[in-house]
Amino acid sequence: MFIFEAKRIVIVIIGAIINAVALNFFFISADVYASGFTGVAQLLSTVFSVYLSIDFISTGIWLLLINIPVFLLGWFKVGRHFTLYSMLSVGVSTFFLEVIPVYSFSDDIMLNAVFGGVLGGFGVGITLKWGASTGGSDILAMVLSRMKDKPIGTYLMIVNGVIIFFAGLLNEPENALYTLLALYVSTRIIDGVHTRHEKVTAMIVTKKTEELSDAIHQKVVRGITILPARGAYTKEDKSMLVVVITRYELYDLERIIHEVDPEAFTNIVQTAGVFGFFRREQ
Repeated sequence: MFIFEAKRIVIVIIGAIINAVALNFFFISADVYASGFTGVAQLLSTVFSVYLSIDFISTGIWLLLINIPVFLLGWFKVGRHFTLYSMLSVGVSTFFLEVIPVYSFSDDIMLNAVFGGVLGGFGVGITLKWGASTGGSDILAMVLSRMKDKPIGTYLMIVNGVIIFFAGLLNEPENALYTLLALYVSTRIIDGVHTRHEKVTAMIVTKKTEELSDAIHQKVVRGITILPARGAYTKEDKSMLVVVITRYELYDLERIIHEVDPEAFTNIVQTAGVFGFFRREQ
C-alpha cells in the first residue's frame, strides 16, 4: 500500500512539473492559454499585468488562489484523497511556475500551441490516470456532474469556451484560434494516455461479492448490479459486479479491487452513453 501511494505521489509531481514546463516554455510567451483553471489563471495574470499594471501576482500564484475555494468544495463533495492529490498537483505546479523561467524556444505561435498542448495533455493525462486532477475545473465539474447528472465534459467545455473567448478579446483574434488548437491537441493526448470516454463500465468477476461491493460503496457513490457467474473451466460459482463510473473514479476502483480481491477478473469497457438512473449525490 505504501509503495502504491508513493508511486502515485511521484506521478502527480511529475505531471505537475510537465504542466509547468508547458506553460513557461510554450504557452505564456506565445499568449496561448491552457485549459481549465490553469487557463483562467493565465487570463487573470494577463488582465492584471497588462491592463492594470499589477504584475507581482504571477500565473502560478493565481492558479493557487483560485483553487483554494474549489479545494474546500472538493474536500466535502468529491473525496478527501482525490482532493489531497489535486492540492499536491496544484502546489507543485505553482512552485515550478515560479522557479522555472518563462522562455520561448520559437516565435511561431502554432509551434508553441502544438508542443504546449502535447506536453500539457501528457501531464494532465498521467495525473488523471493515477487518480488526481490538475486543479479546480475538474473538481468543480465533478461536483456539478454529480448534482445534475450531466457529463463532466459539458462543464469543462463551458470553462474552456470562456477561456477561448477572452484569449481573443485580450489579445489578437488569432490567439483564440491557437488556444483552440492547443486545447484540441491536449485533449487528444489526454484521451490517449487516460481514456476518452467520460464514463466506463467495470465488470468484476469475484468470489468476495459482499466484501468487494461494500468496499466500492464506501468509496464510490455508484450503484452496483450483481449477477451470478460460473467459471467454465473451474466450474466455481462466482458473482459479477457491474458498475458504471466516471473516468475520474477509475483509479480508486482499481485500488479497491486490488486491496479486497487481487484475484478478481475485471473488464473495463468504454461507455458511450447512459440512459436511466445514474446514481448521484442528492
